[in-house]
Amino acid sequence: MRVDGTVAAAGDGAAGECAVEGWGDVVAVAAGSVHAARNTGRSHSVGLRADGTVLAAGWDAHGQCQVAAWRDVVAVAAGWRRSVGLLADGRVVAVGRAAEGACDVAAWREVVAITAGDWHTVGVRADGTAVATGVDRFGQCAVQGWGQLADVAAGYLHTVGLRRDGAVVATGRGDAGAGDVAGWRDVVAVAAGSHHTVGLLADGTVRAAGADDHGQCAVGGWRDVVAVAAGAAHTLGLRDDGSVLTAGDDAHGQRAVTGWRCRTG
Repeated sequence: MRVDGTVAAAGDGAAGECAVEGWGDVVAVAAGSVHAARNTGRSHSVGLRADGTVLAAGWDAHGQCQVAAWRDVVAVAAGWRRSVGLLADGRVVAVGRAAEGACDVAAWREVVAITAGDWHTVGVRADGTAVATGVDRFGQCAVQGWGQLADVAAGYLHTVGLRRDGAVVATGRGDAGAGDVAGWRDVVAVAAGSHHTVGLLADGTVRAAGADDHGQCAVGGWRDVVAVAAGAAHTLGLRDDGSVLTAGDDAHGQRAVTGWRCRTG
């Protein structure tokens, strides 16, 4: 997302998920997660406009791009085969595949942050507690005991919570080490990929834990970072000068961001 409200995209684009050239007045973006082992051509992108309406592009086999009627949205998230929107009044809406329960958010109230993994959806309430729905085979929805949360991030089979004191908690499948975040401190933002977790520290440096088979955790030298994002097997960092750092898998051109100058606010 550029400072002028336009959007740039890189990657496979086979399903039209990179067709965002005409988007404008956008204040937030989200990309549908696709586990690294899956075929490409099954992804979508979502954009939140300043007026609270939502745009979507890409794979729509389950209706995950049917967001044109949404209003008063203040945040968006995109999972595999679904889109999630946080409304100004704290309610949550979702469209897309409902079979696994990841879209069962209609009863949620007083939510202030949302995230969407491949198979589950998680929200943070105003009181700092969390709520989750969807597949819980590996305990990725076991967030009931969490408190004092500021934000959350959902990956393929794990969930990460950022506490207001800068500490990080995790639940779910941890065989690749994506949940090894117990010692992290002074974190101001978190992101979750398929099997790795990324944390942005207050001093602008970045930490990562979990699978590193594509070098997606090679972020130790990053500096002056103000935002982070994690794809299936790659990691992005937005620097305070608007440039973008990348690490990890580039098989589909998802790291082809040289020359981008994006929003830093």
